[in-house]
Amino acid sequence: MQFLAALESSKRELTEMPYHNDFDGLSGNEDVGQMSAWYILSSMGIYQVEPSGGKYMFGSPLFDKAEVNVGHGKTFTILAHGNSPKNMYVSHIKLNGKLYNKLYIDYKDIMAGGTLEFFMTDRRP
Repeated sequence: MQFLAALESSKRELTEMPYHNDFDGLSGNEDVGQMSAWYILSSMGIYQVEPSGGKYMFGSPLFDKAEVNVGHGKTFTILAHGNSPKNMYVSHIKLNGKLYNKLYIDYKDIMAGGTLEFFMTDRRP
């Protein structure tokens, strides 16, 4: 998780600053929805580094809870415990109640449904 600490602060700043509810709320080129998709995923604490790779890296979620209907009656839920502007660092992650030590989650794990939990802190790991 130390690798993530260096990125979380800057990525959270990127997701909060250039986007706002005004005439210039979406900065830059929208790229046929790609920027909006990146923003939504990043706000949930995951983002795709490579579109065809199937891996979603972890970041610092903005939401305390997000639910995604992944089809076939399944839901993928993301929870961020202790989340706040001050608590922007991930201390640890659980997937379906079990400690998760990877820096990413696979697409197939998201599509299987379940719960991804971020445990947030104000201290860099």
